[in-house]
Amino acid sequence: MTYHDIKLDPSSFTVTLKGQAISFSRREFNLLQKLLENVGYVVSNEALNQHLYGWGEVIDSNALQVHVHNIRKKLDNTHFIRTIRGIGYMVVKEN
Repeated sequence: MTYHDIKLDPSSFTVTLKGQAISFSRREFNLLQKLLENVGYVVSNEALNQHLYGWGEVIDSNALQVHVHNIRKKLDNTHFIRTIRGIGYMVVKEN
């Protein structure tokens, strides 16, 4: 998957930004992948949590926000993942 200068390769579990590899945790990788699979569409907090966590796992109330914050920081871009307050997140569609 490619979005601007970001490339995500699920087969090798790698993320690159402008050709430079960036280290992601498993959950950060899975979250970014889910968002990139749905560019231009809001993915609900509930759907993202279900995607990231198993049925028996206890989820901190701000865990999703922390993962999104980490992704934005690692990719040095706070604008491509848009927060839809109280609903979820979306990757802004390219023009």
